[in-house]
This record gives sequence, C-alpha cells and structure tokens, in this order.
Amino acid sequence: MSVLHLEVITPLGKVFAGDVKSVTLPGADGEFGVLPHHASLVSLLSAGVIDIQKQDDRIESIAIDAGYAEIAADKMIVLVDGAVPIKGESEGEVAKALDAAKQLLREAHDSRLLLSAVESRIETTARSQV
Repeated sequence: MSVLHLEVITPLGKVFAGDVKSVTLPGADGEFGVLPHHASLVSLLSAGVIDIQKQDDRIESIAIDAGYAEIAADKMIVLVDGAVPIKGESEGEVAKALDAAKQLLREAHDSRLLLSAVESRIETTARSQV
C-alpha cells in the first residue's frame, strides 16, 4: 500500500509526523486533497483545518494559521506559524484543544465571516473526535 509521509512543523517544533493515507489542506484558493504519488508542488495555506487520514483510517485534525505546504511524491512538509491538534482523551481535553484552536484562528484572521466558518468546522471536527 502506498503511503505519504507527512510532517506539520511550527517554529516551536513538530506537531505531527507520520505516514498517512491522505491529507486535506486549506489552500489559499480553497481546500485540496493530497494522496501518495501526488505531483510535486508548493502551495500557500490559509488558516483552517488540516484533516489527516491515518493508516488505520482514523481522521486526525489540526487547526492551523497561515503557512505553506511542500509536496513531493512520497513526502509532504507543512510549515505554519501556529498549529493546534484537535484531539484529547476526554471531553475536557478536547474542549481545551478546541478553545486553543479558536484562539489561534482569531489571532490569524480579521474577517469575522471566515472566522465563523472555520470555527464551525473545528467544532464539528472536535465532536467527531470524542
């Protein structure tokens, strides 16, 4: 089975590193998906949510602010200013991650309409993680 190695990196260090089946990213011109053997490219990213389909088919989500993705056939590096994994072992941990993700996005955006849409997406994602 083909895999894609993904790394999500902030100035503070790696937020995610591992082999995945697919990744959906918030591109500057809209969401786009990446599978193994994708054509090489570099893309600007907007604030939003990265959805990662792991090898066991579980979805992990990470809220990000601006950055870019460098994609090669079997490796993808996402460099962003800030990132918050939306996960936790309990509802309390997920709620804390959700609050941190919302704060990250508030700091990244001036547009209230866009912020509302992304917050709604994050809440939906967080509910599916518990």
